[in-house]
Amino acid sequence: MMVTNVTTMSGFLLLGFSDTPELQILHTLLFLVMYLLGLAGNFIIITITTLDSPLQSPMYYFLKHLSILDLSSLSVTVPQSIHNSLTGSGYISYAQCVLQVFFFTFSACAEVAILTVMSYDRYVAICLPLYYEVIMGPQKCRWAVTAVWISGGISGTLYTATTFSVTFCKAKIIHQFFCDIPQLLKVSCSNNFFGVAVFMTVVAFTCFIAVTISYVQIFSTVLRMPSAEGRSKVFSTCLPHLFVFLFFLSTSACAYLNPASDSPTALNLVLSIFYTVLPPILNPIIYSLRNEAMKGAVRKLLLGREFMGISYMCIVFALFPVLPVSHQLLLCPLTLS
Repeated sequence: MMVTNVTTMSGFLLLGFSDTPELQILHTLLFLVMYLLGLAGNFIIITITTLDSPLQSPMYYFLKHLSILDLSSLSVTVPQSIHNSLTGSGYISYAQCVLQVFFFTFSACAEVAILTVMSYDRYVAICLPLYYEVIMGPQKCRWAVTAVWISGGISGTLYTATTFSVTFCKAKIIHQFFCDIPQLLKVSCSNNFFGVAVFMTVVAFTCFIAVTISYVQIFSTVLRMPSAEGRSKVFSTCLPHLFVFLFFLSTSACAYLNPASDSPTALNLVLSIFYTVLPPILNPIIYSLRNEAMKGAVRKLLLGREFMGISYMCIVFALFPVLPVSHQLLLCPLTLS
């Protein structure tokens, strides 16, 4: 891997995990397997939550959008890293780096927001069941998802603009497998990491408080349930969600609240995998492993039952409603009604 003239080149040099060819091949294989697993798992969730009529509740509606964000987050960083390992060149252009920072930040912020919305959905379903249909109506769910995507776009724009407003005057070597913001600020003339991170910290902390309040109310209600089966069902739904949220937030906080080191260790690279690659792979497993409705829908999908007469264009209509609603209902009455 060439490391000469990195100060004068227009782009950046991603060092990744190793310069050894054998380790680069191993890295390529591992990332390729993880990428394919993430794609398959999230696409299955998007498919069954779109096509299976029993999975049309707000919880699965939000889960579908979480999977879309996971696909986006995974596709932003992993393919570029695989390409760099295969070609032996860690070069990434300035424009590619800007886009990578924007879409990764966009996906990460939107994912925190959608997980917060999902915790509120569970709070209403468990603590206020009689008002659930009113509070979590279809229109309000659409507004919530719209707000999630808008918040991700605003956060990504502000964070990217702040990061690339500085001048990069040092050797443009990024000790990561993607354009990581702490490492980018390390090669700039101004190492104002905490100034850049303050907005994201406030947003993340606000979401953390909201999720904490929701789950305090949920668990206090669950513990008063007389039925052990009811408590088990609620815990099997809520605990995976809480684990996903805390895992994603804690690992990303550890990476972003610590100043970037001049000599990053292997631990820094492994930690970055915990909040970039693992969550999109684990989310489909965690949300479907103990969910009987999800497992039943997956079995029906794999066996081809009840899906044989449904066009997979319905997935496109559900995600990107390019046709009028009346036309969509004619083509996909089962999934869009």
